[in-house]
Amino acid sequence: MKRFFKILMWIIVAVMFIGTFVYLFNNSRAKEVNYMEVDPAIGNIQRTTVLTGKIEPRDEIEIKPQISGIIAEVNVEPGDVVKEGDVIARIKVIPDESTLSTAQNRVTVAELDLEEKRLAYERTKELYEKKFESREKYEQDLTAYQRSTQELDAARDQLSIVKDGVSNTNAQQSNTLVRATITGLVLEVPIKVGSSVIQANTMNDGTTIAKVADMNDLLFIGKVDETEVGMLSEGMNMNIVIGALPDNNLEANIEKISPIATEENGANTFELKAAIENSSNLHLRAGYSANATVILNRVDSVLTIPESVIEFAGDSSFVYVVVNGEKVTYDRMPVTLGLSDGVNVEVKSDNITIDTKLRGNEIK
Repeated sequence: MKRFFKILMWIIVAVMFIGTFVYLFNNSRAKEVNYMEVDPAIGNIQRTTVLTGKIEPRDEIEIKPQISGIIAEVNVEPGDVVKEGDVIARIKVIPDESTLSTAQNRVTVAELDLEEKRLAYERTKELYEKKFESREKYEQDLTAYQRSTQELDAARDQLSIVKDGVSNTNAQQSNTLVRATITGLVLEVPIKVGSSVIQANTMNDGTTIAKVADMNDLLFIGKVDETEVGMLSEGMNMNIVIGALPDNNLEANIEKISPIATEENGANTFELKAAIENSSNLHLRAGYSANATVILNRVDSVLTIPESVIEFAGDSSFVYVVVNGEKVTYDRMPVTLGLSDGVNVEVKSDNITIDTKLRGNEIK
């Protein structure tokens, strides 16, 4: 029994030795390498770049109040369309006590003065009718009486403005009525009824009642790297793809490229603005993320080959030309290249023609 196991062990060792020898022998033999053949072709090459950015309205207006107070009424909400002059909110004035007291005192003084001027005028008028007073005196007292009447009206109007923010003589143009300054879409209403608001002054920008924008005049605002900004110019066409509307492409024309760079993550970028042509009347929203494709350079009807067949050595480029004979061989030839799109590249060398066959990738 022991002899049987001993023989079996030697058999296993012999099989492993022979298997290892065969494996090493097969791997040491030169393998025949086969390559695909590639034909040059006539085609178009264009170099493009893709910019990321957002869709923004050209004019986004923040509407602010002309007086301070409390919001008493809000007439719009985001998404509403307003026309220039529409009332979007009404403000209730909370008067300053000192200013209110001054306005009330002015009314009281004007009332007393008016009563005095009225009595003087009536006495003079009675005497004038009886021929005991001159016409000049009569006209003076009449003018004084009329002036006092106007002063009382002005004092009462001032009190109404201080107290309620509304002029008695021009209630429709009251500062308490906040009106849209442009025709457009309401983007945001950051206040609500009961909110305190203040008017703009040298110390404060004022409270924003609403943001309104003309959504028919939109811009693509993106960033371009400093390595490519020199290839762009105003007036160049762009193709816009919006992330939320991937099936719809828009055209745009570059309007402005910032003259100064901003540093982001260690790289210098320049802001770019392009006017969007929404000829299909798509319903676009402010803040949509978008990508813009710009053609930087283009050549048409040129000889092209795949970049994968090129061998780069320093500043030189080479291709392997197929030589047919009893056995296929390959000649290494220098080649002059032109514009590339990352997949295919333009060939400028005369030694490569449309009939030349090139060595491609290895067939595995």
